Amino acid sequence: MKKNEQQPLRVVQVSDSHLFASTEGQLLGLNTENSLRLVLEKVQREQSRIDVILATGDIAQDASEAAYTRFQQHLAQFNVPNYWLQGNHDITQPILNILNDKSHLSPCVIELGGWRIIMLNSSVEHEVPGDFAASELQFLREALEKSKKFHVMVCLHHHPIPMDCAWLDNQVVKNAEAFWQVIDQFSHIKTIIWGHVHQESDRMRKGVRLLSVPSTCVQFKPLSEDFAIDDLSPGYRWFDLYANGDVVTEVSRVEGVKFVVDWTVRGY
Repeated sequence: MKKNEQQPLRVVQVSDSHLFASTEGQLLGLNTENSLRLVLEKVQREQSRIDVILATGDIAQDASEAAYTRFQQHLAQFNVPNYWLQGNHDITQPILNILNDKSHLSPCVIELGGWRIIMLNSSVEHEVPGDFAASELQFLREALEKSKKFHVMVCLHHHPIPMDCAWLDNQVVKNAEAFWQVIDQFSHIKTIIWGHVHQESDRMRKGVRLLSVPSTCVQFKPLSEDFAIDDLSPGYRWFDLYANGDVVTEVSRVEGVKFVVDWTVRGY
């Protein structure tokens, strides 16, 4: 994709929609179809120009083709490229049955102006914690070698650093040390982003900006010892990626999404 170098690239990240085969499906008492719709309506209102949409995992709660089909239909309204990566609730084959284009599912590299966006699969099917396959780390290394003339964003589902949220940090990428050994060999990586944690964060590590994003449904309470729900609303994150490598980003949340937590259908 060729871009005017004077104009930043606008990237939208949505994550952890947890859709079900049924549009009536609920996570902890919240209808995930409705919350995703509200978030995407906000994206439509706020974003007059989008270059690419990144879906960073847990697209479906039940890994159903019906859920992936509806997610694809939701994103089609934007008429821009969208790329997906797998979360711990996702299964690759049903996604491919719907996408029918492996190049838009991780692992993949998105070529966007002076940037390269590397999408990685940190998930192990039917397991909750992240763990990179050796092939995934090799893909990362090769992609970084090939992209040295560009600025890089790396995307995964699981958090590669602790979130200081005890119960969630049991689900950190198991081989995060191997991931960082690859990352630390390269100086052109500007930011690393992820989903999974259902909460917003913004940190720095060795000059690289590390960012997590809210879920489009239920939010998890930061700094919690045990499983806890936050009262913040669903949201998404947008990025402006500049030709000089600068990254500007904000989280935007919908308003007025209230629900009563149903602990009998935890489902997470």
